[in-house]
Amino acid sequence: MEAPGFWDNPEKSQEIMKTLKSLKDDIEVYQRLREQYDEIELLIDMGYEENDPAVIPEIEETLEKFRNAFEDIRIKTLLSGEYDGDNAIVTLHAGAGGTESCDWASMLYRMYTRWADKRGYQVEVLDYLDGEEAGIKSVTFQVNGINAYGYMKSEKGVHRLVRISPFNAAGKRQTSFVSCDVMPDIEEDVDIEINPDDLRIDTYRSSGAGGQHINKTSSAVRITHLPTGIVVQCQNERSQHQNKDKAMQMLKAKLYLLKQQENAEKASGIRGEVKEIGWGNQIRSYVMQPYKMVKDLRTGSETGNVDSVMDGNIDQFINAYLKWVSLGESAAEQED
Repeated sequence: MEAPGFWDNPEKSQEIMKTLKSLKDDIEVYQRLREQYDEIELLIDMGYEENDPAVIPEIEETLEKFRNAFEDIRIKTLLSGEYDGDNAIVTLHAGAGGTESCDWASMLYRMYTRWADKRGYQVEVLDYLDGEEAGIKSVTFQVNGINAYGYMKSEKGVHRLVRISPFNAAGKRQTSFVSCDVMPDIEEDVDIEINPDDLRIDTYRSSGAGGQHINKTSSAVRITHLPTGIVVQCQNERSQHQNKDKAMQMLKAKLYLLKQQENAEKASGIRGEVKEIGWGNQIRSYVMQPYKMVKDLRTGSETGNVDSVMDGNIDQFINAYLKWVSLGESAAEQED
């Protein structure tokens, strides 16, 4: 009788197939880069030989494609963290600003789902709470795809919006805040011990963008870890038991990341601070009036094309963050 192998484990075999596809895609990108490089050289030689300036626009267009493809694969090499290759679990919470902030949360949710769609990632809603008048009060969703967490970890922090509020009858400018929390979907059982006495487990009826059992059964689960105040919740699974298992998985992942952060802070003499969802704590500002500008306050990356950003074109900020971290800028800033 043969010993069981990787292929006898559906989850393991699926993980291997994803890895193989990712490697195959990398090879295809490299081959395209080689072809574009050769094409650029050929066009330059033809332009010199024939003294024909008409080929310059074609060279510039091909060179731009080459630069973009090269930058994409170069950024991918920066995803070397332990869980960078995993799926990402993202939670958006509306902060200071009332209905305006709930609307801002829905705009950010749309931005991230559009970004995920452009990359071929799948989005699965785990928990959803509508705003009282409009928008989203909070939403937790999972982004499924290779390196989803590696890219999405750049979005963790407070996002600030400045615009003329459609909910303000006086037409005044208003500032709103939404916090974004990102963690990896750690599938294996992490080495974290949780005392059952430290947990408060509540059940409630699903609401918003959940599943077919919405408002019919109290299958949604909220788990509060009393010592840390961490709250996780899930309503998307078909049963209360499945929602509890998913919520526990999320809690373990959060506690594991918290433990890693505390160890790093002890090693470097840094004390972490809990940040409120409000003034002075934002990582990125989105200004729509009186001018248009999106600026990342960590890296300095900015653009005036706010509409494009809100349509999911946020790779500029993600790439800038990954380069910023790889150069050790975050550590240098903390030392200052």
